[in-house]
Amino acid sequence: MALELNNITKVVQGKTHIKPINLKLESGHFNVLLGETGAGKTSLIKLMAGLDSVASGSIVMDGVDITEQSTQMRRISLVHQFFVNYPHMTVFDNIASPLRVAKMTPSEIEGRVEEAADILKLRPMLHRRPHELSGGQQQRTALARAIAKDSQAVFLDEPLANLDYKLREELRELLPELFAGRGAVVVYATSEPEEALLLGGQTALMQDGYVRQFGNTADLYRDPESLIAARVFSDPPINHASVIKKGNKIAMGDVSWDASVQASGLKDGEYQVAIRPHHILPMKTDKANIAITGQVGVTELSGSESSAHFVFGDHAWVSLSHGVHPYQVGEDHTFYMNPSECLYFAPDGSRAA
Repeated sequence: MALELNNITKVVQGKTHIKPINLKLESGHFNVLLGETGAGKTSLIKLMAGLDSVASGSIVMDGVDITEQSTQMRRISLVHQFFVNYPHMTVFDNIASPLRVAKMTPSEIEGRVEEAADILKLRPMLHRRPHELSGGQQQRTALARAIAKDSQAVFLDEPLANLDYKLREELRELLPELFAGRGAVVVYATSEPEEALLLGGQTALMQDGYVRQFGNTADLYRDPESLIAARVFSDPPINHASVIKKGNKIAMGDVSWDASVQASGLKDGEYQVAIRPHHILPMKTDKANIAITGQVGVTELSGSESSAHFVFGDHAWVSLSHGVHPYQVGEDHTFYMNPSECLYFAPDGSRAA
């Protein structure tokens, strides 16, 4: 099963909200739409679900062009971040509602509702109404409705955003199990890179209505095609600075190092270097051996990790390391960088090496 987007766009009052997008979203794994608020995730889901019309391009589901089909004809399920349940119906009837619209037999409806309720631990709540449920139970009801419907495509638009931390963790762990083996194309929108990494699968990184990069989620983290993508998958923020390559040397102000294998082929000139905070350490190792001295401004201790925000030259960088380290705010501290972990980008932000 696959959902294909062929050069689709969305225009609202003469303004293009979704620029030309080409994607092939397949079943068997999560397809994550990742981006900040306003990046275009919900707009894209509305196009795929048939809630909005495309301005150009086509949408193909399992080989069939569904661009002009109504939402009801598309055999899809949609779960929002808000708890969209019918307040006057019981949990059973909420889950059963799309099955009755599809004119299934009462016995088939009962079987599907009870199966979904068992998976989501809702069996004791089937005769309650939404106002008698907790937020987590209400969202479980919405998810159960999506499962029971047995759709070709399931769209989850930041479904955990309004739940507390514990419930988010619980449902996030459950989600892959819910849709495993069902054959549906599952599309999950989130603004949290960590959530994308936890869900795995494929990720489309969105910004300003564009898909900036699409592929295996872990590959987007390890091999970003742009500085924008590198920044997204980094918390604390990825460190970056201007550098000059000349011959076999990379110079960042007064600090320099030998060009690594991936950077040795770059032409001489100016680039942006980026390196994740966990490759900037407070002690020298075999790999982290390029010394950078800066003034410590902020320190944080989180569990077994220490972070230090420091300034050297015009740059504000962050070190993230295991253990507790005796940083002194306002004092200079020497940190050590692993140059083999550096990513290089052209001045326009595109990947150079």
